[in-house]
Amino acid sequence: MSLVEAPSRTAAPIELEDQLEQYRSELIGYCYRMLGSPFEAEDAVQETLLRAWRGFGRFEGRAAFRSWIYRIATNVCLDMLDGRNRRARPMDLGPARAPVESNAHWLPEVAWLEPIPDSLLAEEGDPAELAVTRETIRLAFVAALQHLPPRQRAVLILCEVLRWKAKEVADLLETSVASVNSALQRARETLQASGVSSNDPVPPMDDTRKALLARYVQAFERYDLSALTALIREDAKQSMPPYDLWLRGRDNILAWWFGPGIGCRGSRLLPTAGANGSVAYGQYKPRASGSGRDPWALLVVETANDRIIEFTFFLDTEKLFPLFGLPAHLD
Repeated sequence: MSLVEAPSRTAAPIELEDQLEQYRSELIGYCYRMLGSPFEAEDAVQETLLRAWRGFGRFEGRAAFRSWIYRIATNVCLDMLDGRNRRARPMDLGPARAPVESNAHWLPEVAWLEPIPDSLLAEEGDPAELAVTRETIRLAFVAALQHLPPRQRAVLILCEVLRWKAKEVADLLETSVASVNSALQRARETLQASGVSSNDPVPPMDDTRKALLARYVQAFERYDLSALTALIREDAKQSMPPYDLWLRGRDNILAWWFGPGIGCRGSRLLPTAGANGSVAYGQYKPRASGSGRDPWALLVVETANDRIIEFTFFLDTEKLFPLFGLPAHLD
């Protein structure tokens, strides 16, 4: 079935369910950009497909089936966002600070932006569309989206990411084309002020990048100061949600690793299928007993050219390790 064709009005339940499931991956990407959490995105998509199943008898065919599904998904997301604080990264809460332990405050009550496994997103299709998916799922871009009011967020994602026409978005949101264009302009201005855009390129996973990451893993597992210094760009950043502290600059990052973070010496990094279009590892820190290693963080590593430019250590391993298929311990 084409993504713009409606299933037969006489479709059998199993046939309709299969046709609805074809939309799951792209809807997860859409809902994740709206909500900033893979868990909430999964819930939103499940609710969307359930509403579509129950309401299919009322689908009148005046709109494309895909538009109808996205209208349901948008309404589900807007309901979930109603009155809720936006999801944030540590960078959203204040400036970078010195790499000392007293500057790190554990804030589990904050609604933090959460990473999404690349495996949950569409893995097949037009190469150009897949490239846009990777570019617009990056942590910085999704974090910038969270600064937009929910309806502006929907307009920007539908127009800039999914390339819908303003008339299509106006029909979906039951508003005017002028309102859509106005919301899109305001959303673009907000994103521009944050320094990110929907077409910032993701570096290809070529031999050069693979070699860089392999050298990083070796240097980190050896805790080799000289090798790490050579691999990290001078203006690199690090964050560790749910700590509010974030660091700017290679010297500050290494001062943390060899200071308050020295307990990570001897860690092992286990690769995953990737997160948010970037490379991700499960980090396992040595147990105090000296026997085996326990989960410490899901580490998302971002690169540019021949250097590492950002580290994000997501410390909620109890939620994230099962999502990324990582083992509970390394023995």
